[in-house]
Parts: sequence; C-alpha cells; structure tokens
Amino acid sequence: MSGGASFFAPGHDSIAVMEPLSPEEIARYQRHILLPEIGGAGQQKLKAARVLVIGAGGLGAPVLQYLAAAGVGTLGIADDDRVSLSNLQRQVIHDSGTIGEMKTESAAFAIARLNPHVRVIRFEERFCPEAAARQISGFDLLIDGSDNFDTRYAAADAAERAKIPLVTGAVGRFDGSVTVLKPYATAADGSLNPTYRDLFPEIPPEGLIPACAETGIVGALTGVIGTLMAMEAIKLVTGNGEPLIGRLLLYDALSARFDTIRYKRRRTA
Repeated sequence: MSGGASFFAPGHDSIAVMEPLSPEEIARYQRHILLPEIGGAGQQKLKAARVLVIGAGGLGAPVLQYLAAAGVGTLGIADDDRVSLSNLQRQVIHDSGTIGEMKTESAAFAIARLNPHVRVIRFEERFCPEAAARQISGFDLLIDGSDNFDTRYAAADAAERAKIPLVTGAVGRFDGSVTVLKPYATAADGSLNPTYRDLFPEIPPEGLIPACAETGIVGALTGVIGTLMAMEAIKLVTGNGEPLIGRLLLYDALSARFDTIRYKRRRTA
C-alpha cells in the first residue's frame, strides 16, 4: 500500500513552505529520490520534518542515525544520561572517545558527522509529564526509545494531547516490539484508533519486568527494533505504506520470527 496521507496537520509551520533540495542534497539522497514512493517531494517532506526522539540509547541510537541519514531536517533528543563503557555494546551512535559525555552531546556530534544538513535540538533532561509539553512543542512526530514504563506512558499521553503520531518500541533479552499510535485519528471504518492504554492498560508493578541492566540484552537486537522504528517514522513522514497503527509487531531473535498482534480501541473517553 502506498501513497497514504502524510501525518502532518494542515497549518503546521514546519511544512508551510517546503525548502527546495540543494544539489548536494539531491546527490546525497539520490537513492530515495529514485523511489517513486518517495521522490523529490517525499525527500522535501523529510527535510521539513521535526522529530523528537526520547532516549539516545539502544533504540534511540539507530533511530537517530537512520533518520539523520534519511535527511530528517530537525531531530530533537531528550536524554539526561551520560555515555558509559557498558553502553557501547548496543548504543552504536556513541564510541569510546565519548565516554563520560552527555548522550545528547555525543549523539549530536555523531549526527553532524553523518549529515551536516540536520539540525539537532538537545534536551539534557528526562522526558516526564512535567517537561513533556515544553519538549514536544513544535515537533511533528514523537519516537519513544525509552527503557521504562513511566516514560512510555508519559510519551503516549503527551503525543495524544499534542495530536502527533507516536512510534514506540521496547526490547528485552532476545525479543522486541514496535507499534505506532494515532489515537486522535480514525481508522478506515470510522472508529477511533487505539491508545497506548488499550494495549497496556496499567503500568506493571515495579520490579515485575526487570531492566536490561539486570537481565542482559543482545546488542544487535536494539539495532533491529530501532531500525524498524525509523522505518515507521519515514513511512509516516512521507505518507507511504501502512504504519503499525493498531498492530503490535513482535520479533523473537532466537527463532528469527516476526508475529503481529492486532489491538483495538477499548476506552470510550
């Protein structure tokens, strides 16, 4: 399925006037422009897009790298952590020379080396309910690469209030998942799209789901899930394909198996 409507709302300043691509950008994004589904118009949408990424860690690293390489014009990064040696097994946007730096700073330098056409906005603080409205302001799309349920619920609530799409992913040991949320919009049958709480009604009790620092995680898994999240973002920005709205994509790395679970709106308010 291609040629779907772009997620941008009419009147968003970020796409009121789309800038032309420079000769250097045309050469850089040639492989995108050759695709009928993207072309020059789609690449201009990517250039105009403003995407906020929560977390510059295992999931955020490939998301930021691939969206920067794809030519997303403005990337926001929200993370209050510093690079540590144990991060480097999976958080590939950082390197041994950036140990001790803020992850937002390390990621911003890596993005600048990869694509100087991308503007980076850094939030060296956690994404939380108190900061969500300020951080999300001006962005067209939110991507949640956090590693805890408190942040995931805060991201879902903030994106729903702002009426912007949310791409959210999670990983654990050898498995991961990805879904897309647009609960403010309707499906083809006229029903409202599901919310995050339709998928996960309540925050699990503390300690029920241990963190990867306690159980371990294979580094390449975060690359698989993070890259899938970046792909969903590109589809949303360019208006192509069928985003994972109402579908939870599951990946089992040990069996090399993908499964999809469909979920619907339950709440009426």
